Amino acid sequence: MVGKDNSNLPPGFRFHPTDEELIMFYLRNQALSKPCPVSIIPEVDIYKHDPWELPEKTEFGEKEWYFFTPRDRKYPNGVRPNRAAISGYWKATGTDKAIYSGSKYVGVKKALVFYQGRPPKGIKTDWIMHEYRLNESRSQPTAKKIGSMRLDDWVLCRIYKKKSLERPLEQREENINNAQNIPSENQNVFELQSMKIPRTFSLAHLWELESAMVSWYNEEN
Repeated sequence: MVGKDNSNLPPGFRFHPTDEELIMFYLRNQALSKPCPVSIIPEVDIYKHDPWELPEKTEFGEKEWYFFTPRDRKYPNGVRPNRAAISGYWKATGTDKAIYSGSKYVGVKKALVFYQGRPPKGIKTDWIMHEYRLNESRSQPTAKKIGSMRLDDWVLCRIYKKKSLERPLEQREENINNAQNIPSENQNVFELQSMKIPRTFSLAHLWELESAMVSWYNEEN
C-alpha cells in the first residue's frame, strides 16, 4: 500500500504522536493486523527508495513523514537488518532509547543518518530516521507468518530532513569581509589609548598628539 486517504481527517488535524503512542497505538496494531486510530501511515519498503523520494509516497506530512516498513535481513538466517538503499545506506547513530508505557518496557527507538555512496566512504546527509520497533519479548507471542514474513518484523519509521546549520561559502566570506570593514564603536578610543608616548618627546610630538585628540573628539561628536 503506497498511500492512504486522509480526506476524512478533521480540519486542522496535526499528527504529533509521542514515542509511546507510536508503539502502543500504531506499530502494535500494525503487527497484530488491527486498524490504527487514523489510517495515515502507509506501508512502504523505505530501503527501496532514497529518502528524498519518500515524501511523495505518502499523502500526509510536510516536514516529517511516517511509514510502516518491513525489517529486511542482511542475511537470510541472520538478525542484522539490511540498511542499504538505492544510492546510499542508513547508519545508526547514538544509543537506542527504551520506550515505556507506564512501567512496562514496550519498544525501542533507534536514530539513523543517511549516507550517500557505499561504506565506509559514504557522505553524510541531513536526512534523519527514527526507527521504532516492538520489544522483542512483547512481540514474540504474537509472531505469525504471512508468506515468508513475520508480523513482528514490522517497524515504524519517522523520516525528516534536518535543517543545515552550514551557510553557503560565498555568504560566509561576504559576512567576514563586511565585518572587517565595519569599525567597532570604540575603535578610535582603543587606537588613541594604544598610541605609544615616548618618555622624552619634542614639541612636534605634542602637536601630533593634540591633533589626534581633536580629530577623535570631532568624530565622536
